[in-house]
Amino acid sequence: MAEVVLFHHAQGLTSGVLAFADELRRAGHTVHTPDVFEGRTFATVEEGIGFAKEVGFAEVFERGVRAAEELPPELVYAGFSLGVMPAQSLAQTRPGARGALLFHSCVPTSEFGSGWPDGVPVQVHGMDGDPFFVGEGDIDAARALVDEAEDAELFVYPGDQHLFADSSLASYDPEAAALLTQRVLEFLSAR
Repeated sequence: MAEVVLFHHAQGLTSGVLAFADELRRAGHTVHTPDVFEGRTFATVEEGIGFAKEVGFAEVFERGVRAAEELPPELVYAGFSLGVMPAQSLAQTRPGARGALLFHSCVPTSEFGSGWPDGVPVQVHGMDGDPFFVGEGDIDAARALVDEAEDAELFVYPGDQHLFADSSLASYDPEAAALLTQRVLEFLSAR
C-alpha cells in the first residue's frame, strides 16, 4: 500500500478533502493531510486565495514543504489546486518520490528545476471547462508534463467546476469525482 501526503486547496482543509483522504485510507493506504492554513477554511476560492496572499504564498508553500519533511521520502505527493504547488515541487525535487497526483492544477515543470524526474509516475486531473485549469493555462502545463514524463496521464472530465472532487463544496461533481477516485486508487495500488 502507498503512503500519501495530500495538500488541501485554497478553501482549506475542508471536510471534503478529509473525506477523500478517508476514501484512500479505506483502500488500505496511509494518508497524511497537513493543514497549511492552520485550521482556517473559506467559503470561496477567492477568500482562500486572499488569505494565502495575506500570509504569503511563499509561506503557505513552505508550510507544505516543512510538513512533508517530517515524513519519509517514499511518498506519493498529492494536491488539490493550491496544494499542487508543494505536491508537484516535492515530487520533482525530493528524492524517493513514489508518484504524484495533481488535482485541478498543474504548473510548468521548469518552476521547480530541470524537469520531471525519471521513474516518478504522475496523474493530472481537471475539467475541460474549468476557468482556472483551462483559463489559466494549467491544462497546457499538464499536456507538456505528459509529453515530458515517461509515465504520465492527463484525465480531462466534462464540466466547468474547479474543485469538483471535494464533496463538501457546491462545485462537487459526484460522477467525475467517482471516476477520479477510481483512477487514483488504481494508480496507488501500483505503488
